[in-house]
Amino acid sequence: MLDPEYGLPAAEKRADSAGLLIAYEKTGYDASVPGRLPDLLSNWSAKRVKELGADAVKFLLYYDVDEAEDINEQKHAFVERIGSECEAEEIPFYLELLSYDAKVSDEKEFAKLKPRKVIEMMREFSKPRYRADVLKVEVPVNMKYVEGFGSEAVYTKEEAAHYFKLQSEISTHPFIFLSAGVSAEIFQETLRFAKQAGSHFNGVLCGRATWKDAVAIFIQDGEAKTREWLQTKGRENIETLSQVLSETASGYRK
Repeated sequence: MLDPEYGLPAAEKRADSAGLLIAYEKTGYDASVPGRLPDLLSNWSAKRVKELGADAVKFLLYYDVDEAEDINEQKHAFVERIGSECEAEEIPFYLELLSYDAKVSDEKEFAKLKPRKVIEMMREFSKPRYRADVLKVEVPVNMKYVEGFGSEAVYTKEEAAHYFKLQSEISTHPFIFLSAGVSAEIFQETLRFAKQAGSHFNGVLCGRATWKDAVAIFIQDGEAKTREWLQTKGRENIETLSQVLSETASGYRK
């Protein structure tokens, strides 16, 4: 998956066997107005994404189910337009959803709100009107606050498992998990937990959980050491993740 602002040159160097998803939105969101409204590149379209040889369009939406109705209606219409555009171009539409709370910024307090935010968000965007083909979503809890995973607990293991199962039952779409930048090890354990809880997730689409440790190496030791890390530990992270998915994700093939 590549963004159009910085990632497109890499598309020319990918293996023939590698699929290509291209992001539709600008990185981030429009911070000049309330509501984390999406911001698109002015010269971009699903048609142009397809003409570049992409296999799918990916669109990221920040969404708070409790946000003001006028803000969320703008977001609903936004996604409807993109879904219709992708359908007309006959290109798959991957809708990435990130929850937040417009009034709560404290991590632990938001952890208490997150299950309902994520589950209701998935319920909304599973509706046929949005024409999404695959939902890319967060896990429904912050694993840092699950009993036995972190130093503080907001949810018992039973409660967390219930949220994973409910999330799976809510969506009528295939859905895949994003890593949200947690460590490779925690993400792998999260997927095992999801499987044990009865979640029928279909895979992952993540980056930082596999390569984020390379950033510090690049800053401290430069490009050569970074490439060495990517070819060793980074490769190991991806291979281990693939093995975990073969054991946990529904319909996943290595």
